[in-house]
Amino acid sequence: MAPDELRSTVERVGDRFNLGEYEIDAYLTVLEQGQLTASEIADRTDIPQPRVYDTVRSLSDRGLVELRESRPMKVVAIDPAEAFDDVQSSLEQMIDELEVRYTAPARETEAVSLVKSRSTILRYLEEVIEDAAFELSLSLTPDLLVRFEDELAAAVDDGVSVDLIVTPASEAPDPEEFDYLEVATSARARRGITTPVVAVADGNYSVYATQDALRDDQDRYGVIFNRSALGFLVSGFFGTVLWTTAERTLGENGASRPFPRKYASIRRCVKDLIDEGGEFFATIEGRDVEVGGTRIVRGRVLDVSFEVSEEVASLTVETDDGETVSVGGRVAALEDVEAHEIHIGRDEPPTIEH
Repeated sequence: MAPDELRSTVERVGDRFNLGEYEIDAYLTVLEQGQLTASEIADRTDIPQPRVYDTVRSLSDRGLVELRESRPMKVVAIDPAEAFDDVQSSLEQMIDELEVRYTAPARETEAVSLVKSRSTILRYLEEVIEDAAFELSLSLTPDLLVRFEDELAAAVDDGVSVDLIVTPASEAPDPEEFDYLEVATSARARRGITTPVVAVADGNYSVYATQDALRDDQDRYGVIFNRSALGFLVSGFFGTVLWTTAERTLGENGASRPFPRKYASIRRCVKDLIDEGGEFFATIEGRDVEVGGTRIVRGRVLDVSFEVSEEVASLTVETDDGETVSVGGRVAALEDVEAHEIHIGRDEPPTIEH
């Protein structure tokens, strides 16, 4: 629904609530921002400063906003589903649109966005899961695991490699009662309610939030790396901090997946090469560590390096002209190439398809 159409609908409903122009302007503005002071409402609308207090008190009397008596007074949006819970079903579409404004980030979508409501974080988590084309890293609570069980099963069926952490470990479903391999390639449990909720699709598009943010705590927020290369920050944190300290294995897919395979995480790639054994060929899309700029490396995998802690991983590729190139993960410094996408094949370097 376009903004003008939404406003028109609110105006029609406004007749039921006897809302005036100032009340409608103030209400929509507070919904968009979550909470504002009276002065901030005046700055963002054409409502005269002397009329703002009467306007927001009128909205409060109708149950559309909450007034928090502080210095200065805060005007806080009430979830429209609650505020309009007595409206007939014919107006459900309007309520859905108001919910979008209530939960959306205050700024336009950028490479990085902050979101402040549980429903928005859940929406982004679902989108990241469904967006993954070949690799997905997840840290979920047991409740979220159940909520997204169908989406994760669909990702696994589509050939997406899924590393899953369930936290806190004490509340993780028992593997004898829950089939983790239906929703993940590898699943572990991690202690601690401080473990964040994380989702990373293909090393880029990602969500980071605290568990508190998903318990309707309005003072918390989530961070969205919207299809941005900055998502490697979350991916690296997942691989080196969360995954390596998730000590209880819930499920591990021992079945060999076919090659060629595509990876965003060099840790995952090197671990698979060690587990599978034999000769491999690679096509690496990345960046030259010394001079910058895009670099593509094709050749036979000569060697892999992988620490037991899983915190360090790299591989060495011999190109057709005999050059030996070392490849590391994101923000590599010791290697020749920082890998962004790693394509692994058995008989020859895979052809990259975009």
